[in-house]
Amino acid sequence: MVTSPENIVSSYREAYQKLYNRIPKDLVMEGDWVIVNGARMKLADLQYLTEQLRVEYDKGIGEKKNVVNRLLKWFKGV
Repeated sequence: MVTSPENIVSSYREAYQKLYNRIPKDLVMEGDWVIVNGARMKLADLQYLTEQLRVEYDKGIGEKKNVVNRLLKWFKGV
């Protein structure tokens, strides 16, 4: 699946914002390269980084749900 560079950058920005509740400071496109927080990387690397951010976000959401469910079970038992 071919994804445009703009979509890759947009997906990264969205995943970063969901995880950290803020927009990334430095995100500059230069042809097939992207500068993210001072680090220069290829678009494929940015796609991989985006997937990692999504995994971390999903993991955090899962942990929050687990805590809420345990609290609900505890309150039902009291």
